[in-house]
Amino acid sequence: MSKKECIAMLLAGGQGSRLRELTKKNAKPAVSFGGKFRIIDFPLSNCANSGIDTVGVLTQYRPYLLHAYIGNGAAWDLDEPGSGVTTLSPYATQEGMREFAGTADAIYQNLDFIKMHDPETVLILSGDQLYRMDYGKMLAAHKAHNAGLTIAVMPVPWEDASRFGILLKDDDDRVVRFDEKPEKPESNLASMGIYIFDAKLLIDELEADAIDPHSSHDFGGDIIPKLLAEEKPVYVYEFQDFWRDVGTVASYHETSMDLLGDDPKFDLYSDEFPIMSNVSTRPPHYLGPDAVVDDCLIDNGARIFGTVRHSIISTDSYVGERAIVEDSVLLPGAVVKDGAHVARAILGERAVVEENVKFGSVDTTKDTALAGDDVVIGRGE
Repeated sequence: MSKKECIAMLLAGGQGSRLRELTKKNAKPAVSFGGKFRIIDFPLSNCANSGIDTVGVLTQYRPYLLHAYIGNGAAWDLDEPGSGVTTLSPYATQEGMREFAGTADAIYQNLDFIKMHDPETVLILSGDQLYRMDYGKMLAAHKAHNAGLTIAVMPVPWEDASRFGILLKDDDDRVVRFDEKPEKPESNLASMGIYIFDAKLLIDELEADAIDPHSSHDFGGDIIPKLLAEEKPVYVYEFQDFWRDVGTVASYHETSMDLLGDDPKFDLYSDEFPIMSNVSTRPPHYLGPDAVVDDCLIDNGARIFGTVRHSIISTDSYVGERAIVEDSVLLPGAVVKDGAHVARAILGERAVVEENVKFGSVDTTKDTALAGDDVVIGRGE
């Protein structure tokens, strides 16, 4: 097997409990987004568009749908000989079965996959973020600095900075300080949880971390601070385009709404850097004779007989006669029956709102909207 310049390890095992009903039966990266897509489509498409053709996807929580969806990677052109997508789950050893203890431990448990491919560098990604990035540009910056580790960062609002790992850098973009979720941040330059490591450095550090009884086995909590303490060359790569971690119901809804309007914040339809999906071909969507549609994304297979405004209507969803759907997201197969009214809500896959039922929130303030379980229906049976 020829030596790879870079392979990717995609962390996709998180439960995503803050998404409540949407992740009761799905891993967070398998949650539908933007009509025909799932969240994992975004990092996989980024890999394909960046020329990174070998990806290990690390799964753990409810991985069955995710494994079936990824398949052999053909949907993202990641099925060429000598490359491809491999799903990697916790497995039994002589010491028994154990779950991933943290982000660093997840990679450590799959070091054999990295060693088998013998890459020069390893790209570590999260499977639950929405963005479009050419990792080739980040890799070029990593090589130009002769870095041991490069961390993708972006400025965030100061009021949000305490929720992130915050970095301070010098004029050469070398990291001089890293604080994990500081109470009083001294910078608003936040880690995106996207890393490029020199492969040998990564292997050495993970093997040392694995036997450290005081470690929580986390990149932000342990590996990065240790590298800085050892004065290893750690640099930043600043990213200034659209990036969202849809970790809560409110952020999921807000980010979905960012896809709409005459000038959406994120373009799903770029021909130069396309977002790819493993959704099978469906018939075109159908609009009934009395249907009213205003500022919506409507995917194939959807049938609309009522009124939908400023909403995302996913594959095979149904909106009945006299029904109204506004400011909402219907995941694949969701049903809004005749006369129902759905406002500022999220309906999970195959969820059903019965006839003449009013469901959702009329509150349009960002702080309180979508805060309760009465605006989300989980996956139907």
